[in-house]
Amino acid sequence: MTTLQPTASWAERTAQHTGLGVYLLGIVAFGVSASRAETGTGWVVAVVIAVGLTACGTTLHRPLTPTHVTVAIVCLLLADLGCAEGRPHLGFVLVVVSGWVLVWPVPSVPQPEEHPRIEALVQRTAGDPLAPFALNSAKSYFFDPSGTAAIAYRTRAGVAVVSGDPIGDARAFGNLPTRFTTFAEARGWRVAVLAASEHTARLWQNRDGHSPLRAVDIGCDVVVDVSRFSLDGRRFRNLRQAVQRSRNAGVSTEILSERDVSAALRRQLLAIVAETRGGHQRRGFSMILDHLLDGVLPGMMIVVARDRHGRPVGFQRYGTAHHGNEWSLDVPWRSTRAPNGTDERMIVDVVEHVRRRGGTSVSLAFAPFPRLFAGTGTGVRQRTLRTALRLGSSVIALESLYRYLHKFHAAAGRRYVLFEPRYVVPAAYAMLTSEFVPHREHSPRRTSHRSGRNRYGSTPAGRRRLS
Repeated sequence: MTTLQPTASWAERTAQHTGLGVYLLGIVAFGVSASRAETGTGWVVAVVIAVGLTACGTTLHRPLTPTHVTVAIVCLLLADLGCAEGRPHLGFVLVVVSGWVLVWPVPSVPQPEEHPRIEALVQRTAGDPLAPFALNSAKSYFFDPSGTAAIAYRTRAGVAVVSGDPIGDARAFGNLPTRFTTFAEARGWRVAVLAASEHTARLWQNRDGHSPLRAVDIGCDVVVDVSRFSLDGRRFRNLRQAVQRSRNAGVSTEILSERDVSAALRRQLLAIVAETRGGHQRRGFSMILDHLLDGVLPGMMIVVARDRHGRPVGFQRYGTAHHGNEWSLDVPWRSTRAPNGTDERMIVDVVEHVRRRGGTSVSLAFAPFPRLFAGTGTGVRQRTLRTALRLGSSVIALESLYRYLHKFHAAAGRRYVLFEPRYVVPAAYAMLTSEFVPHREHSPRRTSHRSGRNRYGSTPAGRRRLS
């Protein structure tokens, strides 16, 4: 489990200083060789850039691992060989690359072996629709000293992207942002937060001894209060009609644990995935889970829609939190053969199921930029953003999402991204690629051997789509 550790032991600091010293000696040796080879003054510029990159990396506390140092020295040797063979420009490029490689940020290591502990914390978490998504297998975890709360994160390009809010005991959340920032900065990572609630955003903006992060409103949760939900009334006319169409078409639903899905049913459901999306997509970070239908992730529930002949025509997966009382929709899948109203029918039946079990809420989606699509902004900036989002609707179908969600009239709390303004470009890159670029699914069998030995923070311990 990841906990707050001393920045580095004496042995680690000595090893890093030794590696830096070896690299600088290599730079000096290259400079002497280049000057003797009469390759011009270009090597001076290359050396200055390499040393500048090294100084920047060490200022950011980026660890100099043996691998980093070895690759950097190899680059210097190849640079010297290039100059000796009459290719000075190649040599100068390799010198610059050596400095870049030496301080390249170390990545976090996914920790799916912690899923049983994380699931226990998710089930203790109340009022957070994104809590179940802490189980995404690409994430690492940072626990408070008592182990009663945790932050899920992933690093990209030297930025530790925190996913949503902390999970676990809310009383332990207060100091977690400060502790995690100290932990991240000791490893050369900057911090960004993706999809934090309003309360958690304030915690990140008030970290002791650290500059506040800038918060940008990106949208809101769509959460159905099951105790108040009803299909009665004019407001729910469209939803009521959609559900009735599915009933008239003979659609039935079944709700079961993902781990109880039979092999035959799993093949049928994965065929729907292949039909509707061209294959199983393993993307997502803060609002989408992976390991679809394989039973690896705990706490997952499935609702299956069948046509009048009993054939599956759609399904939805839900993560659960707060002792199973709060459900959050992951990704809905629907066959082209599904009758109209199938998606709405599955959601309504899940809401009724949760209500019968004494649950409290069903989260349907995250609705980004609601003010833009409500048309409330008339300024140039708002009109430009609306136009850009509509032009990109083939990738992010926001308008169709809003038309669908409007049937439920269930807008809830707002969500924010937080970042340091001076690192806005790497933070934006890290958050966008974490959310939209596919990743490899990780499992305890593949990564558990690393538990307890990750020198960058892992130590032994005693939706859903955006559109």
